[in-house]
Amino acid sequence: MQAARGTPVGPSVRRRLVFVLVALVAYAVDQVSKLLAVDRLEGRPDVRVVGDLLQLDLTYNPGAAFSTGTGLTPLITVVAIVAALAVLFYARRVGSATWAVALGLLLAGIIGNLTDRLLREPGPMRGHVVDFLELPNWPIFNVADICINVAAGLIILQAVRGIGLDGTRTDEQVDADADADVRGEQDEQGRSGPLETESDEIKGAP
Repeated sequence: MQAARGTPVGPSVRRRLVFVLVALVAYAVDQVSKLLAVDRLEGRPDVRVVGDLLQLDLTYNPGAAFSTGTGLTPLITVVAIVAALAVLFYARRVGSATWAVALGLLLAGIIGNLTDRLLREPGPMRGHVVDFLELPNWPIFNVADICINVAAGLIILQAVRGIGLDGTRTDEQVDADADADVRGEQDEQGRSGPLETESDEIKGAP
């Protein structure tokens, strides 16, 4: 029986740990930032952080990203729950550090805003999301929105690079399939025996 101290941690386990750690840290940052925004900005004028480039402006968003679907909060909440479960399902197959970070950020962003919709006023499934970050000519957003957008960028990057969720490249998968086909043909020839050549036919003729 192998000692516990000598048991190696496989790459897949490390990737999942990265996923969990990123999700927890990003979710915590989102929730703490929202609590601080409500505590420090409620009923106060906008706060300029970097001139007109970045301001803090507390708002409550009943809809989805960019204040769309403001009358569909319960439906948006259900969609968010399904999306979170889907991320958890696919995270079991993660085999790349970049994919682990992307899915961790995506889960944190989804659950971050989902928490508001479940726990904040005016009630469960209808709660308004806390937004407080404002850029010029851009809808007000929060840390969870940043997580979702960064995750989307990483997912697009992985798709362009041809790296699948399990960490394999598309060309590597094509080569693996080709090798499998060659091995299959060789096995089939081995079972049917060596092919008879023309010289063998001549030697065997009466």
